[in-house]
Amino acid sequence: MIFWLLIFYSFGGYLLEKAFAAATAAPQQVRKCRLLLPLCPVYGLGMLAVLALPPSWTDTTWKLGIFGALAVTAVEFAVHWLYEKVLGVRFWDYSPVKGDVAGRVCLPFTVVWGVLVVLTVRFVHPWVAWLAAAVPDWLTYGALLLLTVDTAVSALVLRRSGDVELMSVKKLLQSLET
Repeated sequence: MIFWLLIFYSFGGYLLEKAFAAATAAPQQVRKCRLLLPLCPVYGLGMLAVLALPPSWTDTTWKLGIFGALAVTAVEFAVHWLYEKVLGVRFWDYSPVKGDVAGRVCLPFTVVWGVLVVLTVRFVHPWVAWLAAAVPDWLTYGALLLLTVDTAVSALVLRRSGDVELMSVKKLLQSLET
């Protein structure tokens, strides 16, 4: 079930990123971290971190908001650091935002994460958990294989190119033509 929570929340993060990019007319429109699958794993990992918090840290809405925001922000910092140090890429940069830490995280988004965590855990997670528990094993094995291949190919492309824009198959093929 943990695998599917990661997948569902990573996909939800992708959808959130697309909506944010459209709403803000962001110049960077590639909003995923995998070549084939529409996933932003930082969201999935962030929600897994929130769900792993001790119950005493999430038993009230304000605790869930605060500790959830801190958990997601810590995951966001770690994932950004790994992307930068291991793959040589930066998918986001909060440097222009006041309250940033090394461009990896920032105070305004930490507040947003807190609100999103409360809304997600209270209203979305019961449905997502039910859906994740209902997925048959055969589908899990196939999806795990696809995710593994996509992760390996994506990491290779990112490591060799250093260009997050190539996480679009169309842009990757265009770069190979030139």
